[in-house]
Amino acid sequence: MVNEFQDTPSVELLQWLARGSLKQNLLRAIRLWVWLYTIYGDKTVKLDLPNGWSYSDWRPLFFSETHPQGEQIPTVHDANCACAKTVREWLFTSATGIAPDAWIKAIKSHYCHQQKQNNKKHGDKSSELENAETELLIFDSQDKKNKKTLEQILDLRLFAVTRRTLQRDLEILAELGWLRYENQKYYNVTKFPSRPVNSCENIPLKSDYELNFMHADLACIAENLSNQINGVQRFFLQLDYVTSNKKTDLVDNWHNELKELWKRTPVPPIKITYDSARVGGNVDCVVFPVCIYYMQRTVYLCACGDSPDRTSDWYNFRIDRIQNITPLTWNYPHIPNYLQQRYKKASLPTPDEIAIAIDQTAWGFDFYLKSRLMILRFDDDYDNRYIRNTNRHETFKRINYEKAKNLIVKETIEPDHRKILLNVLQNRSPQDAYYQANYRHKDNGIMMRLRAWRPRCEVLLPFDLRQSIAKDAAEELKLYQDKF
Repeated sequence: MVNEFQDTPSVELLQWLARGSLKQNLLRAIRLWVWLYTIYGDKTVKLDLPNGWSYSDWRPLFFSETHPQGEQIPTVHDANCACAKTVREWLFTSATGIAPDAWIKAIKSHYCHQQKQNNKKHGDKSSELENAETELLIFDSQDKKNKKTLEQILDLRLFAVTRRTLQRDLEILAELGWLRYENQKYYNVTKFPSRPVNSCENIPLKSDYELNFMHADLACIAENLSNQINGVQRFFLQLDYVTSNKKTDLVDNWHNELKELWKRTPVPPIKITYDSARVGGNVDCVVFPVCIYYMQRTVYLCACGDSPDRTSDWYNFRIDRIQNITPLTWNYPHIPNYLQQRYKKASLPTPDEIAIAIDQTAWGFDFYLKSRLMILRFDDDYDNRYIRNTNRHETFKRINYEKAKNLIVKETIEPDHRKILLNVLQNRSPQDAYYQANYRHKDNGIMMRLRAWRPRCEVLLPFDLRQSIAKDAAEELKLYQDKF
């Protein structure tokens, strides 16, 4: 006889149920816990399911009679229906005995572990940990464009999802060993699978994080298709990687060295000797290594401290251009002031801080560059084929002709430049497609994207970017004007 399911929704259990990034799959992990609670819980909550049941058997036992049967996300049709209950109402009950503050703190601690260690070391209680809720953004599968704070997640209706999503929940429970699927029926198991105990000492397995690095939508695809189907691999991920084979060993060495540095508490600052294309030679930079990103066909170290040209407190260092890494101590006399202040306040930079800046603030990987407004124009045919209904960035949005005109007037300070741009716009069709976006000025990836769209994309704003692209186009044209 199987025991009752009495596990509380601890961070460790939810991480295990998430099978990847908890931030991407938090809602699903909590929902899976509710499934288990109602399938294997005590008699006050356990559903009276037959031996061998389907979604159709489960649905009327869990939801109210008025719960809609279609494929759409249910609206609030009945205050007593399970689909009306929020995440908060499922988690924080007398039955679970979970204190909201303690649970929220545990989630924050899960993503601010390094800051917590620094606080203990320096005795500073007013840490980034206390403010992490504003920085910790959670993925909402029903609203993929807008990540939410933990408080916002708690107020979402947990079971306000489609039938297909609930069917996928059941499939995951079967994959995890909580159910047995046979002849289109689910059967309860007599022995629960091994899982994390409710202990802060429990460390999730490496496999818990295998999909943590992926874009949320891509992670969902990979989760569904990464395993072989009938012995055949159907999912492949092909990436451009421009690092020279001659530098492979060097890059691997830096990866391993950084990995060892990140195991230390606290993580030390480092001195990088960097072959900078911008400066035109080797330059030493004292930085705090935050994380590694694959972006624009190669791998970068995101670091806080000296930039090669000393114009920013942050920089993305191409790892294949790093010549040397020297670990330092926090007593080193030449640590940049901004970095020193963050260390003293026990608020050293985190990967989440960078992810938020990249995802939401402005379009471009070089998140430390100045954000500016851009207006683009595409002809309608090109827009329909390649731009419309694509997700470029949170701030990349289509606007009408009049909005483009108003933004040019508002954002262009120089009267002569404003006059030129308005004259240009007057000669363009209102039927063309116009877009606005906040972008990182001089970000190399953005410049490459704009070049790839030429000649079907026209930059209308800002004026200096438009002029720069016009100059590039004129120089490029000269390459094709030879007469033989």
